[in-house]
Amino acid sequence: MAYVISVGNQKGGVGKSTTAEALAEGLFCKGNKVLLIDLDAQGNVSLATETEKPSAHDVLMRRCLATDAIQTREGRSDILPAQNNLARLDVELMDTGKEYRLREQLISVLPLYDFIVVDTPPSLGILTINALTASHCVIMPAQADVYSLQGIGQLAETLRVIRAYTNPGLSLAGILLTRHNARSVLSRDMAEAAHETAEQMGTFVYRTVIREAVVLKEAQACQQPIYQYAPKSNAAADYAAFTEEFLERCNQNV
Repeated sequence: MAYVISVGNQKGGVGKSTTAEALAEGLFCKGNKVLLIDLDAQGNVSLATETEKPSAHDVLMRRCLATDAIQTREGRSDILPAQNNLARLDVELMDTGKEYRLREQLISVLPLYDFIVVDTPPSLGILTINALTASHCVIMPAQADVYSLQGIGQLAETLRVIRAYTNPGLSLAGILLTRHNARSVLSRDMAEAAHETAEQMGTFVYRTVIREAVVLKEAQACQQPIYQYAPKSNAAADYAAFTEEFLERCNQNV
């Protein structure tokens, strides 16, 4: 049965989508069966998908099954893509039990994969709640600024509510520092603040940090995983090391 991982921060621009995609592709490169679910209406990780086919919006509105909307990609993880109509879901989903739509739809999908990685929107709404309700754990990317850590703090309150009402087993799978510059005093100071935040939340900061790299934006623009676009880059090495550390910590917690 698949292990479901949400990647989230309630502030945008922290490398959330980049981290979700890199983790999914990193797990795939290690021989796992992986599904990447895009629940961000911006659709950054869905750029290379077929837009005429069903999407995450159709799945959450129960217009089709998740298996009907999943797209396979040669040499990559499978994907359940997003389209911009996801932005309407907060006003379209009004039924009782709307928080459980994704979890219900994944029941038939879980046996098909080893890991499912969910990219969440940078806001608290029905999409984020569905992702966290359906997940085993959440990874929180954060960059070296106070607003990013505030986003983590806001997410912590959301997690408390999710645990109380829809998913008591949801665990915190750490804070990942992104867009890091070891020579910057601000980055070093904020790294210390991230450790304090993690301690308050009862979680940890990954040893691995993701260094600032233009190549990550280039890879996304070319609609390629960083491991294919620039396999020898610092960014590919950082995300590969993060994937290794994530798996190591997962195994310790089993």
